[in-house]
Order: sequence, then C-alpha cells, then structure tokens
Amino acid sequence: MQYFTKEYIDFFKDLSNNNNKEWFHDNKKRYENSVKKPFLNFVIALIEEVSKIDKEINLDAKKCISRINRDIRFAKDKTPYNLHLNAHITKGDPKNNPYPIIAIRFGGFETGIMSGHFMPSKERLLSIRNQIKANPKIFSKLYSDKRFVKSFGKIEGEANKRIPIEFHEIFETEPLVANKQFYFMSEQKPDFITNSNLISTIMEHWEAAKPLNEFITKEIKQ
Repeated sequence: MQYFTKEYIDFFKDLSNNNNKEWFHDNKKRYENSVKKPFLNFVIALIEEVSKIDKEINLDAKKCISRINRDIRFAKDKTPYNLHLNAHITKGDPKNNPYPIIAIRFGGFETGIMSGHFMPSKERLLSIRNQIKANPKIFSKLYSDKRFVKSFGKIEGEANKRIPIEFHEIFETEPLVANKQFYFMSEQKPDFITNSNLISTIMEHWEAAKPLNEFITKEIKQ
C-alpha cells in the first residue's frame, strides 16, 4: 500500500525556500492533506504492525509524532518549521522512555529509519556498560550480525573521553563501552517513502534491530 505521494516530498522542498509563518499559513491545507494526514495514517498502521510482534506496544499515534514547529528559543537558526516529521515508537511514553525505539524521519531532504538508545540517563548508561562488560562476546556478535549490518551498518553515538576505571580493561577490546549513546541509523533517499512496501521495509529494520535492543533492554530491567 502506498501511504505517501510526491506531494509530501515537494511540500518540504518548497517549505525549505519559504520557511516562514506567512507561507505556511497560505499552504496550511496542502500541509494537512499531503503531509500531516498521510503521516498520521502511516504511523497508525506501523504501530499496528509492531504491536503484532510486541504485545506491550499500545500507543496513541498522535503522541508518537513530533511537531513540525521548531523549538527556536535557544537556536541560532530562527526558521520556525522543521523540514521533516518524526515519529518514535516504543513501550510507554515515547518522549520519556528507557526502552530502545524504532523511529522514522520523513522529509524532503532527510529521510531514514532509526533505532537503539538515543539519550540514556546516567544510571541506564552505567547499566548498559555493565551489560557489555559482562557479555562482550554476545554484544560483539549482535552488532556484527549480517542482518544488522545490512540494515544499519554500525552503532552510532558520542563517546566519553574518560570512563570509570572499572571499564578500562574491557575498553581495550570493546571501545563501544565508552559510548554515551547507542543508536543506529538507516539513511534513505526521500522517494523511499513513496514505496508501496514501506511498512514491510521498516518492519525488516525493526526485526534487525530487535536482538541488540533486547540486549540493552534486558539490563535496564534489572
């Protein structure tokens, strides 16, 4: 099934050249019909598919979707609108959750599928590092898995220059223990979203990320 048309992509490309409230107001119906409604319908369908695999997923699609309005309070760039829409699907509250997620970003320039743990708290980060320290071979096997590498490539994230002394030894063989974030991305061209097999492609990525996400989640639950 095709959820999006080229109009979705074109809207964001036009917005990039007219990123102001006046233009957006004049094109509000276009945004509602070609962007907002299709994206909401797609997220609803995606949640339904994910919940078939993970029964704990029970979300309001609207709460999973980020606003198109940018937070410009502390930003140098004062343009008011994002050039994409995001959605985060996870257990519980998508905006404040310890569990790894599947996320999508659909825009006129930036489009992709993301998963993993973006902003673990200090306590959760310590927990993940302890999990890696206790099971380094399992961790390495998960991120080296052919399916994971094909879907996401590698684990991304900033790393601490200094880590607690108890992780110095494992750092020598597994440098990823120094990461502050553990996320992975599959960047796509914008016309990716017009594919009729969009749902199944994202679900393939969800499945590829699932073993590594479960490795992280297991330690968080302890």
